[in-house]
Amino acid sequence: MKIYCCEEHIELALDIVVDEIELAPVFEKIENEQQSSTCEYCSNEAIYVVGN
Repeated sequence: MKIYCCEEHIELALDIVVDEIELAPVFEKIENEQQSSTCEYCSNEAIYVVGN
């Protein structure tokens, strides 16, 4: 499970991953040279990827 999210929605993404996998999630900041993605909750650019 991976969720791409912006700064505004990082807490929501963390909560959802914890609820689904019941473990502490790993979240990483997306570097500029990696893929460009949009937030799964709005149309802003994703800054973090949250998952396991």
